[in-house]
Amino acid sequence: MGKAELLYDAKAKLAEGPVWDEDNEQLMWVDIEGKTVNFLDPSGKNEEHSLEQRVGCAVRGMSGDVYVGLDNGLYRYELESKKLHSIHDPEEDKPGNRFNDGKCDPKGRFYAGTMVLDGDDGDAALYCLSGGKVSTVVTGATISNGLAWDERKEVFYYIDTPTHEIRRYPYDVEAGTLGEPEVVFTAPDDFGHPDGMTIDDEGKLWVAFFDGGCVRRICPDDQKVLETVDVAATNVTSCCFGGKNMDVLYITTGREGKSDEELEQEPHAGGIFTYSPGVTGAKSYRYDDRA
Repeated sequence: MGKAELLYDAKAKLAEGPVWDEDNEQLMWVDIEGKTVNFLDPSGKNEEHSLEQRVGCAVRGMSGDVYVGLDNGLYRYELESKKLHSIHDPEEDKPGNRFNDGKCDPKGRFYAGTMVLDGDDGDAALYCLSGGKVSTVVTGATISNGLAWDERKEVFYYIDTPTHEIRRYPYDVEAGTLGEPEVVFTAPDDFGHPDGMTIDDEGKLWVAFFDGGCVRRICPDDQKVLETVDVAATNVTSCCFGGKNMDVLYITTGREGKSDEELEQEPHAGGIFTYSPGVTGAKSYRYDDRA
């Protein structure tokens, strides 16, 4: 078992959505319940931007603006002016939902899913923002989570957390369409809950386990766990590859819901961790907002 190292003791309520910004060589991440978008230098220096709503996910646009999934829909955020512009709320009729995990595909489409906070199971969905328009991609979700595209850009992986399943979809990267899904891994109950996810250049998945205290490397072809990375926080939320050589795994965690006694046992919960996995992984793409 490997062990992750603490990079930044953020003490975030619910750190999530790590995205490596190649151009600026920094990690962008969100604190969902803290309502912030953050930019973390590999040396450990963090820049925080506060918003008025919970921030489920954030990606950079090719223009430099940031695109976010919030409580009430998708927005564009201007870093310099700190202005927030509404794009679209596909779930105006579902006030008990909020946006959760999201990232861009290799063609610059922004995929972002919602989760049910107060409502019926299966009442969330995965959406795609492309060319300024929002379409529905997957329905019947409850907690839309981990997303990953394989290196050949032919396969899309997706997690709806309560199912404990990782699904694989044939993916037409030119059209941005999904084929029929198949389940490639089902996490046992004692693993915790599969949350955020990334993929390495060997086609293996790195999955964060909320209430599981680790990231697991999983082979989707034979449904085997190949490696477990221990993290000094029970609630591990997501991970992505970054660094100059894309060989560092950045890991986010949360501390929300933990008692004072529990936090004494894991004082770095809510921190950002790193791990050197010995493989390189998927880059983080930007949203194509050039139109």
